[in-house]
Amino acid sequence: MTSVNTATITENKTTAAQSKPTQNKTQQLFLLTLMASITFMAILCELVPSGILPLIADAFEVRLAVCGSLVGGYAIASALCGLPLVSLTVEWERKKLLLTLLSIFALSNLGMALVPSFVLLLVCRVIGGACAGTLWPMITAYGMQLAEDGKQGQAVTIIMSGITVGMSVGLPLLTAIGIQFGFRAEFLVMGCAIAGIALLCFRFLPAVLGEKRSKANSIVTILHNKGVLLVLALTFLAVGANYGAYTFVTQLVSASSYPSIGTAQLFFGVGCVISVLLTLRFIDGHLLPIMEGMFASGVVTMGLFAITQQDLLLHGAFFLWGLGFGSLSSIFQTATAHQVREGVAIANALQSASFNCSIMLGTTGAGILLEQLGVQAVVIAAAGILGAGLLFMLVNRRFLA
Repeated sequence: MTSVNTATITENKTTAAQSKPTQNKTQQLFLLTLMASITFMAILCELVPSGILPLIADAFEVRLAVCGSLVGGYAIASALCGLPLVSLTVEWERKKLLLTLLSIFALSNLGMALVPSFVLLLVCRVIGGACAGTLWPMITAYGMQLAEDGKQGQAVTIIMSGITVGMSVGLPLLTAIGIQFGFRAEFLVMGCAIAGIALLCFRFLPAVLGEKRSKANSIVTILHNKGVLLVLALTFLAVGANYGAYTFVTQLVSASSYPSIGTAQLFFGVGCVISVLLTLRFIDGHLLPIMEGMFASGVVTMGLFAITQQDLLLHGAFFLWGLGFGSLSSIFQTATAHQVREGVAIANALQSASFNCSIMLGTTGAGILLEQLGVQAVVIAAAGILGAGLLFMLVNRRFLA
């Protein structure tokens, strides 16, 4: 390493140390929980249209397939815009960037509650998707800067727990609001809630400096980091397999003698909650074993789905699936951050892009398998992919920080 690069790294570390706020544990927990409320709303912004697409299609008199672009357009905007926007704003003060993103998020949702045409509704969704692609990587990097040294993994887990709560509690609640009062009421509630969270962030979150732009935190440098590339590959395998199978969980339940989708979601949800608690406790000291356990539990889960129809074993399979699924985001965001000394937000933006692309390809591939060979082929393929991921990790473990 040249003396210039060494000086740059030293300067960035000094800046980070000087900008790191000091709070007691209660204050830190409050701030991280406030950030968790942001991921809670972010996952709802991503998923809520899925439950009310027929209402939106009827309101604007468009085909349901066309209306589905509200989901796809959001995901594509998130995947394509995240990395360049994170790179563009790497020097921004973190609180200023977060407040900007939340303001645009709030306006996009309020716009969806008020626009008179489907085209404008789609424009609002694409704007929201671009914000989401920037938000996910930066909020974990921001939270890690607020955490105590050695507790960054716990910080990421707390922040990302908003996803689990959003999917298990927020999504059914908002869907019920949309069905009862109309889709515009649902987007209005989300817009107002995000605006309220933005006000709390303005009041309580500390200012944290961005990073000075340097060779060390450039996209090219981070793409040459073998540890980052390994985590991106592991993310792609784990997320594609899990989301591909979960997209068709209804068909999985229907193909067996299992009681109901509600029972499946109950055991899955309990597993997700326990996953978050275990990850919170052990992630900072045992990250790599947790990643290996996540892959191994996925292989066992999909294997059980493939070979048994006994209710007791399927209860265990859905619970085990939640155990491996519940902390996917926390585990891979933390693992990515561990591979770099600078440019955490950019590295996590690459991880988020891998995450989003994997969801799109995984669900598409699973859909093709379902149509051609049935749901059994989907879970067997998922087991094979997760098994390959576990083997790949074990072989390359020494390259991961």
